[in-house]
Amino acid sequence: MANIVTPRTLSGFMELAPKDQMVFEKIKQTLETTYRSFGFYPIDTPILESSEVLLAKGGGETEKQIYRFQKGDTDLSMRFDLTVPLAKYVAKNYSELTFPFKRYQIGKVYRGERAQKGRFREFYQADIDIIGDESISIMNDAEVPSIMYKVFTSLGLVDFTIRLNNRKVLGGIFELMGFSNDATDIMRVIDKLDKIGEENVKKELADIGVSAESADMLLSLLSFTGSNEEIIAKLKEYEGKSEKLDLGISELSDVVYYMEKFGVAKEAFKIDLTIARGLDYYTGTVYETTFNRHPEIGSICSGGRYDDLAGYYTNKKLPGVGMSIGLTRLFYILCEKEYLNKNISAPVDVLVIPMTEDFTKAVEISNVLRDAKINTQIYFEKKKFKHKIGYADKLSIPYVIFLGEDEIAENKVKVKDMVTGEQSLISLEEAVSLIEKGKLNNANDKCIILD
Repeated sequence: MANIVTPRTLSGFMELAPKDQMVFEKIKQTLETTYRSFGFYPIDTPILESSEVLLAKGGGETEKQIYRFQKGDTDLSMRFDLTVPLAKYVAKNYSELTFPFKRYQIGKVYRGERAQKGRFREFYQADIDIIGDESISIMNDAEVPSIMYKVFTSLGLVDFTIRLNNRKVLGGIFELMGFSNDATDIMRVIDKLDKIGEENVKKELADIGVSAESADMLLSLLSFTGSNEEIIAKLKEYEGKSEKLDLGISELSDVVYYMEKFGVAKEAFKIDLTIARGLDYYTGTVYETTFNRHPEIGSICSGGRYDDLAGYYTNKKLPGVGMSIGLTRLFYILCEKEYLNKNISAPVDVLVIPMTEDFTKAVEISNVLRDAKINTQIYFEKKKFKHKIGYADKLSIPYVIFLGEDEIAENKVKVKDMVTGEQSLISLEEAVSLIEKGKLNNANDKCIILD
């Protein structure tokens, strides 16, 4: 007898039970439905890429974490995000795309970092991006966060805040204070404010040559709180002193104005001048989304505006704006906090249980149900009646059809609602209507339930 290998899943990789997987799939489906409702097209890029292509930018922590290997003479790497593959995709397919190009992608990415609670080596990202040819309207900077607002509220996650800023505002402020040459380094430090606190930020600013007095002035301005209108008014006190700052204030004002017009509730978004986003390629609007009741989690959705998406693959200027959800991490957090709706129905709408030796009628009825877009399973096994009902109950199948000699003779079916326990002897056409109505009610179930 062969040796038995103990089944196990690698650390940092998530594997779900069927019921949890159903919730995860419904979340993905909600995202896709929302993205498409705003005119986004799906793309699917390879998990494996040539290392030369994937690591065109090179350097930094990303390259240390990447899964890279040789296969024959080929140097291969696994994608570590969905943005770099998007850049390659747009550059490669430029002549076939229509701009502005609105794309979404939900796919797995891989990072060889240390696995820990809530941090994975294989995880899903759910991205949207709008790419322009040479230029792209600031209106897109308002639309993108409104899409994420729609996604979260459709899922049932209502207790969140989209925090936004503009890198031009930060750059203009640094310019006014004489820090233009150190702007990128200062932004990286400022972006750590929530993580390391004000005192540690001051220490890091001092390390790059910012005096204690200047650091106090800078943090005092960036930490100014108030309504969006009050923060804009505060920034306008500096208008006319820096062209970059003026443009940043104008863009930030437009985004705030139109986000509300797109239907984003006022309490769901706010300007936060400390948001910088550490990545170098952001050049305008930047976003971070936090779950209000659990701020320790950090950002659950982030992104921003960039001027040059595909500069490593083409000379064409391809600006864009996008946001990304770390879907696996978010799912894990919601599961840990017990906010997921585990009562989402099974992929099967109805279980047909034949009570006769001949399965012909059961097969015929199941064909009619499937033609009516009702997901149908037939129970063929020779088990006791209690076991058959228990099967439907354990899998949360909402309806069962019993089909015995009497039902066949009357040209009817007996339908049991597994939630209410009600049974009715009705025609197949009536059964279809009953199950369709139940499907509609189940489709409106939220994936996330907050107390």
